[in-house]
Amino acid sequence: MDFSLIVLVVIVAALAFDFTNGFHDTANAMATSIATGALKPRVAVAVSAVLNLVGAFLSVEVAKTISGGIVDDTKVTPVIIFAGLVGAIVWNLVTWLIGLPSSSSHALFGGLIGATWIASGSDAVHFGKVVEKVLIPALASPIVAGIVATLGTFLVYRITARAKQDTVGRTFKAGQIASASLVSLAHGTNDAQKTMGVITLTLIASGSLAPNSGPPLWVILTAGAAIALGTYLGGWRIIQTMGKKLTEIQTPQGFAAETSAAAVILTSAHLGFALSTTHVCSGGIIGSGLGRKLAEVRWGVAGKMVVAWALTLPAAAIVGAVAAEVSTLGTWGTVLVGLAGVVVALGIYLASKRNPVNANSINDSEPAVPQPANA
Repeated sequence: MDFSLIVLVVIVAALAFDFTNGFHDTANAMATSIATGALKPRVAVAVSAVLNLVGAFLSVEVAKTISGGIVDDTKVTPVIIFAGLVGAIVWNLVTWLIGLPSSSSHALFGGLIGATWIASGSDAVHFGKVVEKVLIPALASPIVAGIVATLGTFLVYRITARAKQDTVGRTFKAGQIASASLVSLAHGTNDAQKTMGVITLTLIASGSLAPNSGPPLWVILTAGAAIALGTYLGGWRIIQTMGKKLTEIQTPQGFAAETSAAAVILTSAHLGFALSTTHVCSGGIIGSGLGRKLAEVRWGVAGKMVVAWALTLPAAAIVGAVAAEVSTLGTWGTVLVGLAGVVVALGIYLASKRNPVNANSINDSEPAVPQPANA
């Protein structure tokens, strides 16, 4: 296969991953606003898409972490990156099908780590950076967001305890529009950069860019556009899980959850931590449930999410490793992996049609137990 052709294939695969990241992670920004009725589903995903695109231009620190921190760019080839992307895309689609809000970010890291390890050896993976920039933030970020959301929710209900509830509802619905928009902006700032980093790593590995280069403008633009398009199509299954199945959300809770998540995500993007926005937003939603007196947090659903989080990096790494083992055998191996990825994606899409979730059914869930309006 011509070298320039494989680079093009990798860029297309990276943008395909970015697209799945968009519809997989739309729930991060908009699930609570849709659940409370602050925004109509179609309006919510449109707003989120635009702000994801804008956010892609605000920072490149996370992109630099991926393009020059997680793996040794001198020991990585475009074929290896392609294999890693296949692992990430497959895991994203599997978890989307079952409605589990797992981390697209960790799927990407896992795919790249597994593919690089198999193809170039363990010394090609910077495990110290993985621990510092990926694993520690993965553990800390949902806890921090959860604590902030718990305290914020408690204070909001305490402050508004004597206020008219219809006024409180209207006020916090408006606040949710602002806070959800901020999460969308933060999501673009953090998650779109991951694809920028992968494409930049590919260009460095192919000799098209000098080592330690930042992403070119066209990379920023295309990555932002791909994640925005995926966001607009809406990952309704995961939105339903986060908005309706974790806890019954009232508008003050939604505002507290979104605000805490946005603060954590923007701070991490500034520091170059490639954390999972899924982890952060889920932590914020659970925290908001804990902060409202007598609110029900469905720990069974939360437990399934945590299992998915724990499996994401190693599962994507295994798929990436297998894809790398086959891809590095030659042109036919790369083609075979690409075809297998397309077949799996098509099969998952067809399976999703058996139990469709869309904008009209997004707020359908198990009957909720009525909750008091105040703490």
